[in-house]
Amino acid sequence: MAKHKKHPAYDDGDDEDRHYKKTLRDLQIELVKLQRELIANGSKILLILEGRDAAGKDGAIKRIIDHMSPRDTRVHAPGKPSDREETQWYFQRFVPFLPSGGEFVIFNRSWYNRSGVEQVMGFCTKKQLEIFYKSVVPFEDMLVRDGMEIRKYYLDISRDEQKKRLAERDESPLTRWKISPVDAKAQKMWREYSKARDETFERTDHPSAPWRIVKTDVKKIARLEIIRDFLSSFDYKGQNRKLTRPDRDIVFFFTPDGKKRLAR
Repeated sequence: MAKHKKHPAYDDGDDEDRHYKKTLRDLQIELVKLQRELIANGSKILLILEGRDAAGKDGAIKRIIDHMSPRDTRVHAPGKPSDREETQWYFQRFVPFLPSGGEFVIFNRSWYNRSGVEQVMGFCTKKQLEIFYKSVVPFEDMLVRDGMEIRKYYLDISRDEQKKRLAERDESPLTRWKISPVDAKAQKMWREYSKARDETFERTDHPSAPWRIVKTDVKKIARLEIIRDFLSSFDYKGQNRKLTRPDRDIVFFFTPDGKKRLAR
């Protein structure tokens, strides 16, 4: 895997850390500007974050919502479906958590659990998986036609970095709660997850809701670039376009070239 382009401003020195914190704060101010306009316009925004275990979803979400309106911002992290939910239309369990007018909702994992962990771990049948693939694009198209803005991000981490982060999680009493039986198999089933990821991109990338891929081996870079790219996808009053210009070496759309840049 190619190494990240060097970003000295995001290294661990005191000056660099101050630069990171200042840039993050400036980007969070932009998020507040954007949200004020979204609320005024009654916009419905859904941000989907997917990725392997330890790719940095929780850390990115924390920085995104830090200063956003708690009344108009929600985070949904789907849990294991109940026995009742198992009998429902697959998307039914997600619909109640979709944004209404003026709301900004983040899905920390989403319906793509089906083509990811459910497929890899054998939690769904091949028939259920195929129905999902045939349904998800029309479902997202329907949401977009109804006025919802969907942004889908996949946080891509290298195998070595994931191994390091999972070990750090297990060693710390503050993060040990994140470890699950599924996490324990993440490294052993690396190839299976890679195959599922690639198939998901191939079959669910579409103009209404394209996939954006983020290289996440350097957490600070990834957090800033997710926010930059998200902001750059909107036009809003007072936007600092220079600040919100994403680094396309770090965050990029799924394309034939983008596919070649995925962690293997």
